[in-house]
Amino acid sequence: MHKVSIKPVWTITDSSNQPLSPRLLDLLVDVQEHGSLSQSCKATGASYRHAWNLIRQGEAQLGRPLLVMERGKGSTLTPLGEKLVWAGHRISARLSPMLESLSSELEGELEKALSQHIQPLRVHASHGFAVEKLIDILLRENEAVERKYVGSQEAVASLGQGHCDLAGFHLPQGEFEAEALAHYARWLNTDSVRIINVATRRQGLMVARGNPMKIYTLKDLTRPEVRFVNRQPSSGTHFLLTCLLRKEGISPDQLNGFTQSEFTHAAVAAYVASGMADAGLGVETPSKRFKLDFVPMATERYFLACHEKQLKSPSVKRVVDVLKSEAFRALVNELPGYSAHDCGQIQTLQDTFPGHNLISNQSKRS
Repeated sequence: MHKVSIKPVWTITDSSNQPLSPRLLDLLVDVQEHGSLSQSCKATGASYRHAWNLIRQGEAQLGRPLLVMERGKGSTLTPLGEKLVWAGHRISARLSPMLESLSSELEGELEKALSQHIQPLRVHASHGFAVEKLIDILLRENEAVERKYVGSQEAVASLGQGHCDLAGFHLPQGEFEAEALAHYARWLNTDSVRIINVATRRQGLMVARGNPMKIYTLKDLTRPEVRFVNRQPSSGTHFLLTCLLRKEGISPDQLNGFTQSEFTHAAVAAYVASGMADAGLGVETPSKRFKLDFVPMATERYFLACHEKQLKSPSVKRVVDVLKSEAFRALVNELPGYSAHDCGQIQTLQDTFPGHNLISNQSKRS
């Protein structure tokens, strides 16, 4: 299958309309990661003289220093340099899943134009780190996959309307499970839908390292000085937050930033790490990647849903084989906050959610 790749690229132009070197922005990221310009050059094999010239050129264009020299410590980023780095992280975190979805759609259209025989596996899923690894493996094996990252609600609705073959969604365990299931049940036909277990994962508040704002509970989010960043309304994380707030008797209007939303967990983490917000709700993995503190709030299960007849297709069989493999389970268990327990197990809705009153043949939303 032919591959389409779209990568986010950004730059800044100065007053004379001259752009900063794209390599400069990459260099600043390397300096942040390795702690100094000299260590960055050693790690990447870059010329120290060339790197220093790039820095000086960028400083001249911006009219502000990007590095600060400290005796015995080498060179580190100034606040402006840090801002540029976090701008890049935010761009990548926000756009990469969307661009991956668009790339996949374009690949599907290309294959349709080149061949009438390839029918890609259509996966519409809430973005998560386990499902991301699953799709990466399938693509490396040259499986024909058309992926689209959407909210959990959009994913199950797409399955109910016949627009995808696999729908990835997540539900909280415990007291909110029944409410969340009822939220999605209108699109899940109990007679035909089967549930494939993927992983459990922890959701919690992502806050700056050291938790300087002392944010430990949802009540702390109501303090006027605390800035919050949310997920989009169709996401399962947004739904979980509304349940948690209602339990605590907190109105969404009490959160400064409840309507400010990002489309991925990583984008929320980058938003907090850049200093633009003090807290956001998300899974633990990006919290660790962006060196944030994490305050656990809930555990949830991530599933793939499909119609029973799809289980016989070679592409879905391959998905289940990957999920059941020890190699995949090891990859998932390495993700902070994730567990691959029951990964690849196939169940009916009734078996997955015993004790819940599920009505057969639910009506589909028009």
